[in-house]
Amino acid sequence: MKKIKVGLIGFAVAGQVFHAPIIVGIEGLQLYKVLARKEEQQKVLRKKYPGVQAVLSVDEILNDPEIELVVVATSNDVHYSLTARALQAGKHVVVEKPFTNTTAEADALIDLAKEKGLLLSVHHNARWLSDYKTVKKLLEEKRLGPLVSFEARYDRFRNFLRPNAWREKDLPGSGIHYDLGAHLIDQSLQLFGHPEAVFADLRKQREGAEAVDDFEVILYYPGLKVSLKGQMLAKRPTARYMLFGQNGSFTKYGIDPQETLLRKGVFPHEKSDWGKEDEDIYGYLELLENDGDISERVISERGNTPFYYQNIADVILKNEELAVKPEEARDVIQILEMAEKSNREGKKITLKGKLIS
Repeated sequence: MKKIKVGLIGFAVAGQVFHAPIIVGIEGLQLYKVLARKEEQQKVLRKKYPGVQAVLSVDEILNDPEIELVVVATSNDVHYSLTARALQAGKHVVVEKPFTNTTAEADALIDLAKEKGLLLSVHHNARWLSDYKTVKKLLEEKRLGPLVSFEARYDRFRNFLRPNAWREKDLPGSGIHYDLGAHLIDQSLQLFGHPEAVFADLRKQREGAEAVDDFEVILYYPGLKVSLKGQMLAKRPTARYMLFGQNGSFTKYGIDPQETLLRKGVFPHEKSDWGKEDEDIYGYLELLENDGDISERVISERGNTPFYYQNIADVILKNEELAVKPEEARDVIQILEMAEKSNREGKKITLKGKLIS
C-alpha cells in the first residue's frame, strides 16, 4: 500500500506528544522529515523514531518533492504563514489548533487550499476523546429530555508562570481560551450548531500573568445556555461536563486517558485497549422517569484520537470525506474573536447571519 510521506514542522510538545506518536501508527502515513532545531529534540527523534530525518529549516520540508503532507505544529503566530507557504508549495496541510489568529487569515487559507485543490484540516482531535464521545452519545439518546444547560470545562492548577512560554505572553492567539477553549468551542458547534449570541469573561488571575488564564464563554441557543470554562487555579478537580435537562442531569469527572499516555511515551498502535477509561471516572446519569428516581453509571465510550490521522490518510488515498473541515475550524476562530469583542465591550455579541460551515 502506498504511504504518504509526512513532513512535521515543529517538534516541541505538540509535535512530540500529539502528532508524531499518532502518525507513525497510521496505515498509509510515513513520518519522513521533522523540523527539530534543538539538540534535545534531535535526541528524542533519534531514540523514538530511528530512520526519520531531522532537518534544520522549513525549506528542507517544503522543497522536498517526496513529501505530500505537511503538519504545522508550531506556535500560533506562524500557523498562517507556514500553512500558506506549504499550500503554495503544493502540499496537503494539517495545522494544529487554533487554526489561525483571525477569521480573515482562516478565510484566506481556505480559499488558497481550494484554489490549489489541496487538503486542509485543523487538528481538532478532541472530537475523539472518551468523555466527549460519551456526552455526544448521551445527547443522541435524548434520555435527559430537552436540554436547558450544558457546561464543559478544562481546569488545571499551576499557580506560577512558565518562563519563556509563548502561550503565556501577551501575543495574538495566546491564552488558554485560544488553546483549551478552542477545543470546547469546536465540540459545542458539533453538538449544537451555530449559536445566536456569545458572551465572554476573560481574565488574567495569576500574579504577573500577561495572557488570559481564566475564561468563561457562553453560547446562547434557543432554550439552551452553553457555558465553556477554563482556569489555571483549580486545585480540586472540577466536573468536566455537567448537562441539565428536563428529565434529569449528567455529571462527568475525570479526563480522557489518551494525553496522559502520550506524554508517558506510549504509542497508541502498541496498546490494545487504547482510549479506554477506568471505571472510577465513569459519569453519573440521574433521572426522574415513570418508575421514579434513577441513578446509574454511564460506561464511557472509548477514545480514539488516532482516527483523526487515519481519516487524513483515507481522504488523500481513498477520497473519503474529510472529518474536520477547515470551514468548521474557521467558525471556531470567529467565535473566539466574538468572545474577545464581548470581553472588551462587556456585553453579549449577537451573531449577524450565520457562520460559514
